[in-house]
Amino acid sequence: MSTKITEKIVGYEVVKAEAAQSTAVDTEVQKPAASKSKVVQMHESVKRPSVLQGSTYKVRTPEHVSEHALYITINDIILNPGTEHELRRPFEVFINSKNMEHFQWIVALTRIISAVFRKGGDVTFLVEELHSVFDPRGGYWKKGGKYVPSLVAEIGDVIEQHLIAIGMLQAPELDAHQRQLIEEKRQDFQLMPAPSQESTDDSPFPEYAQLCGKCHFKAVVMMDGCMTCLSCGDSKCG
Repeated sequence: MSTKITEKIVGYEVVKAEAAQSTAVDTEVQKPAASKSKVVQMHESVKRPSVLQGSTYKVRTPEHVSEHALYITINDIILNPGTEHELRRPFEVFINSKNMEHFQWIVALTRIISAVFRKGGDVTFLVEELHSVFDPRGGYWKKGGKYVPSLVAEIGDVIEQHLIAIGMLQAPELDAHQRQLIEEKRQDFQLMPAPSQESTDDSPFPEYAQLCGKCHFKAVVMMDGCMTCLSCGDSKCG
């Protein structure tokens, strides 16, 4: 395209090598932004690869809940493999058991959870939603003294464990001050006379301990006139 000069030329300037290099650098700076726009995020249009990486978790419940163990398999998809934007995201879930009593609602639950996984975005809300489901017949105690309100909540525990393993959730951790406080409380408790400090359910907490509403462990005991949890440190006295 030609440009007509209508005024008198009073000077000119030659483009130097430094200026050319600067222009090239500016172009390179723009490249990462362009490549970043090609980063694939999880969404429902992402097609399922022929091979997925997965993890299977065995869940053993009391016999009155299920006579047979549940096997929960969560398969993950790898997005942007081999790049700095590589992500591992849950894609689908399967639950298998010899017990056919829960077959109908388990199939429905796995399909809904898998659909939420494929939708993408923040899927961590599933953990809280599943944890809030209570069995009208009552929950049960897991090995170690943790109370589980329902089998659905147990499935929520497994999904939470998996999301922590792939980096979508942060494992709940106590800070140094809280850990020191709990350790001091446990040491003080060991020095207290008690009817029984041994539990019959493989729990490190006394058999007569009460359920903690914060961490759901049966670890709340009376100390210095105040109900205190020996697991998470929660206390009614602050």
